[in-house]
Amino acid sequence: MEQSQLARWFIRRPLVGLSASLLVSIILHVSGSRLSISFLSASLLAVVYSLLVRPRPPAYIGNAMIGGTIGIVIWAVSLPLTAGRNHTLDAGFMRDNFGSLIGWVFFGLLFAFFLQVFHRIILHILGGEVEVPKVTTTPLRIVILGGGFAGMRTAERLEGLLKKAPGATVTLVSETNSLLFTPMLAEVAGGSLEPSHIGTPLRGSLKRTVVVRARATAVDDTLREVSLMAAGGVSQVVKYDYLVISVGSVSNFLGLKQVQEEAFNFRTLVDAVRIRNHVIQKLELADKETDREIRRQMLRFVVAGGGFAGVELAGSLNDLARGILRNYPGIDSSDVEVVLVHSRDRILPELTESLAKYALERMMQRGVVFRLNTRVKDASASTVILESGALQAETLIWTAGSAPHPLLASLVFAKDKRGCLLVEKTLAVQGTQSVWALGDCAAVEDPYSGKLCPPTAQFALREADTVARNILATISGKPQSPFYFKSLGALCVVGHQTACAELTIPFSGSRSVKFSGLAAWLLWRGIYLTKLPSAERKIRVLLDWTLELFFPRDIVQTIDVR
Repeated sequence: MEQSQLARWFIRRPLVGLSASLLVSIILHVSGSRLSISFLSASLLAVVYSLLVRPRPPAYIGNAMIGGTIGIVIWAVSLPLTAGRNHTLDAGFMRDNFGSLIGWVFFGLLFAFFLQVFHRIILHILGGEVEVPKVTTTPLRIVILGGGFAGMRTAERLEGLLKKAPGATVTLVSETNSLLFTPMLAEVAGGSLEPSHIGTPLRGSLKRTVVVRARATAVDDTLREVSLMAAGGVSQVVKYDYLVISVGSVSNFLGLKQVQEEAFNFRTLVDAVRIRNHVIQKLELADKETDREIRRQMLRFVVAGGGFAGVELAGSLNDLARGILRNYPGIDSSDVEVVLVHSRDRILPELTESLAKYALERMMQRGVVFRLNTRVKDASASTVILESGALQAETLIWTAGSAPHPLLASLVFAKDKRGCLLVEKTLAVQGTQSVWALGDCAAVEDPYSGKLCPPTAQFALREADTVARNILATISGKPQSPFYFKSLGALCVVGHQTACAELTIPFSGSRSVKFSGLAAWLLWRGIYLTKLPSAERKIRVLLDWTLELFFPRDIVQTIDVR
């Protein structure tokens, strides 16, 4: 990075942040607010925020929500220290500190808003913060395969970086017309969110990108072309100069064909809607069933897989089934049973053992049953067969494994033993000059741990940033930069108003702060609300969550998806 750019980064941003912080502090003081926000703490927040978060004009709502979320983070992180307990915060203590929560959230919202205003004024007066190198005007065709987090983020970044390359075109090929916000998929299955509210239309978000709804069937790097199959069996060929592969992964049923036929998948909006409708349908039928054993068989819901997806889904389904029992007088709460099957000795291997134990205990208190150290071997319409025995159940949901997208099997590029594409540190596919791969379909090495990067959104988004910059560097004749990113932590919801959180402390090596319960749940919602791609979706989800506080869950079966 050049000296002028370093000055812009380390001098201009903190000064703008401190100015915004000072203004908000003056506003709070003049208004007579009693919010307990110290100016020293606010100034520290301003500097850190300004350095780490780049304002995105004109996304005022999005930046304000990020500021409010940072306020929640500061409040939540300080609670265990204030409580003086082992991360156990009772309701009374939470109520006593609720005023400080409101204070930090209010400060964060105002601060981020004024920071955005000041940032736009500075840009208007002094010019841009990042110098975009001039690139050739020769027509360039960039094709991105996959419309998930990695693919959409790559397209967004290229749209900004290639403003000075009028001859460059970006084409995004996706099997769906929207980006699915998968962290909230379990809440759709549990009836907390409307399905369409966690899907963002690709065409509405990408202004300069050509969106093609089709499935990639083959890639010929010699001819620089991709074969596509659109709806209705219509095939076409798209030429490219640079190719980005981010097709993601699919469910891996480990060769269990009968399980694949009987189990519900859990990867798409359709899957989530089907599961929700199925649970409601089972309650409708069980309400009229007089035989208790048959009724319990109908109301036993088995979830295979104890990772984030399985745990969050089990918690949401347990809340859904028990939360709507008031509508079914013929069913006793003891008839409902959500069973989580996991092959290891503890759930949530992505989190530390203490948080995983907390999640297990809280979910068991709410009625979830765990079968650990066992696997699903087979299934039928009324039975789930485990290594440790059989369960009489009519519902099996599979979250226990994933495999590379089938497209990768037909590619001639280098792959690892799982079938994922091998990439260099720059995320360029090994042995190629114009192809990059990222996300679930690529074997990306974590530069800090030496292991493969986990298939999470936070890694996919940063990988996309690296790929976009490296494409621009290649076009400009400059060297590519390696991928560097350290995990910010992990969040997992385990039930109503309960979650686990493990956040990495910046500049502290591998140290992290862990907390759970309501504070972690608020943090989960705050962070993921800011991550939703558009202000419209943020508002819709926020309204859904607000209505959930005052009204019971809806039991209307929206569509019959078979």
